[in-house]
Amino acid sequence: MKAGVLALQGSFREHREVLDALGVEVIEVRTPQALSGLDVLFLPGGESTTITKLLRTSGLVEPLQRALDEGLPVFGTCAGLIVLADDLRDQHGANAPAVFGVLGCTVLRNGYGTQLDSFEAALRIDGIEGTFPGVFIRAPLIESTGPGVEVLAAHDGAPVLVRQGRVWAATFHPELSGDLRLHQRFLQEVAA
Repeated sequence: MKAGVLALQGSFREHREVLDALGVEVIEVRTPQALSGLDVLFLPGGESTTITKLLRTSGLVEPLQRALDEGLPVFGTCAGLIVLADDLRDQHGANAPAVFGVLGCTVLRNGYGTQLDSFEAALRIDGIEGTFPGVFIRAPLIESTGPGVEVLAAHDGAPVLVRQGRVWAATFHPELSGDLRLHQRFLQEVAA
């Protein structure tokens, strides 16, 4: 299996380290050519406005949109969730334009607050035994999900891990948790 990690900004190194530990071949995606031959793609956490600008200046938006529309499995964490969602809002309630729009949910950027409001929580995730360490850093809040979106984990009643077909997204950072199980589950499921 060949996994791509969008490597423009954010926690792409941490995703790479998890995938390396799982024995997966990893390609750091910075150009459209790097998308060729990928089996899965990870969109890291980071700063969503910066990632969006870098996606545009690197020429990745259109080829990545095509790959997603053609069914490339993708897992977005934090900012990665934001660029996948089809309905975005900022802290003032204003709508923001969707980047890829392949995940049917309404997302509030920085919905859990500022950097000072970052936290960790033990999460119960469908299909993973015990708890999983959720690391929330200026995390987005999933306000609602559309038809076909399955909630795999919630915190305080709000979805924090969702799946819509081959599109997975988390409001938290599994790549920062020190726990390989969520990446492993995603890879096993989309490879099946």
